[in-house]
Amino acid sequence: MWKKYTEETYLDKRLENYAASNYYPFHMPGHKRRLDFLGNPYEIDITEIDGFDNLHEPKDILKLAMDRVSRLYRVNKSFYLINGSTCGILAAVSSSVKRGGKILMARNCHKAVYHAAYLRELKISYLYPPVISEGILGSITPESVERAIKEEPDIEAVLISSPTYDGVVSDIKSIAKIVHQHRILLIVDEAHGAHFGFHPYFPKSSASLGADIVIQSMHKTLPSLTQTALLHICSDRVKKEKVKRFLSVYETSSPSYVLMSGMERCIRLIEREGKVLFDRYAERLSDFYVRSQELKNIKVCMPSQKDGRECFCLDPSKIRIDAKKCGINGRQLYDRFLEQYHLQMEMCSDSYVLAMTSVMDSQEGFDRLFDALYEMDGQEERENLFFSDFYSVRYLYGKTKKCAELFDAWERERRSVKLSDACGLIAADFVNLYPPGIPVLVPGEEISAEITEKLTECIRMGLNVVGIDGKMRIKVVN
Repeated sequence: MWKKYTEETYLDKRLENYAASNYYPFHMPGHKRRLDFLGNPYEIDITEIDGFDNLHEPKDILKLAMDRVSRLYRVNKSFYLINGSTCGILAAVSSSVKRGGKILMARNCHKAVYHAAYLRELKISYLYPPVISEGILGSITPESVERAIKEEPDIEAVLISSPTYDGVVSDIKSIAKIVHQHRILLIVDEAHGAHFGFHPYFPKSSASLGADIVIQSMHKTLPSLTQTALLHICSDRVKKEKVKRFLSVYETSSPSYVLMSGMERCIRLIEREGKVLFDRYAERLSDFYVRSQELKNIKVCMPSQKDGRECFCLDPSKIRIDAKKCGINGRQLYDRFLEQYHLQMEMCSDSYVLAMTSVMDSQEGFDRLFDALYEMDGQEERENLFFSDFYSVRYLYGKTKKCAELFDAWERERRSVKLSDACGLIAADFVNLYPPGIPVLVPGEEISAEITEKLTECIRMGLNVVGIDGKMRIKVVN
């Protein structure tokens, strides 16, 4: 039955109402709704008319804009991505691995990497990050990369995510050295690290540590509009023309001049005011973490807490908040922030919520977050009867048995079965928690009893499980 149209059902009206509310955004995009430089977007929304260049064959104003980016990040060449990091990942993989070749990738890569493997019919070998004490996936180790390449010398490229959605950084410098010894390329999905390298409080960018291709989402952590990203070519090992050719395949032929103007404005802002902005940002984050040590029951995971064996480094811009001692799971904590304090978090997992910050966060925002934490921290501890195992998600990304290659299984005949009856069957579609969009199951993998149990638990908690329908059914190979 059609829902009756009201003002609340119109997206533009709902956005206007939300913008006028007092909900504070601890989520992407990184501009935090605090910039106002575009005016009426309809007035500047054009196509490739005279005087405004062409993104796919830049010779004038857009070429100058991308040259400015490459100077800022100190790389060989940078490309604007108007389809987000996704089109950059697709182009990077397609240009680095021949059709039907083999790629070594972290199991916790974004789904876009899997889509690239599917489109190019690639064979996939996995790197499995460990689970660290905080219940999140840790760093990819250089040793695991070297071992994998030696075992499978036909690998043509290595791709890892650093930082991860949770802010975990890998030792890119050491990994790059190993990869290059074997004369293959290192691609780093640095979508969540566009702010890296602009201040010593944050990790260095992979672009300066030896990676060959680096993809960054400007909109995630910088003051840029949603869907804007960058691809950096950082070494002479990369065939620039091949990257450019695949970008013309995966990127829209009608790029938004509204988005590109926002990107250029963002880059100019960092060039001119970056030191002041990042100094203030680092000070506010540092102060927030110091204040958070007063809390007794609510745990703010400190960026200094790391295990050199499991976690090379943590990005302090990602604030992970855990309320297990209060008997609150991640979904309940997320809802409490939203409903009681009007703080919109980026995501919730089984045991924690994630707050994303940027240079545009205000002191008022950090104060509101701390005040909410302080108030919840003083509430009486209680047993959580709803959820006893706070670490369901950590078990979802372990090794699974691959029975068929992704590109083969995804195109086979399929059927739906109840999740409870799927044990031992072969997944025909992706299943992932969103966000962050990391596949729990990839087409061609066997569905284990442990996975069905944990997915059921995640759904019961209210986490967003994509690939399981409302009737608790999953697609399997026929």
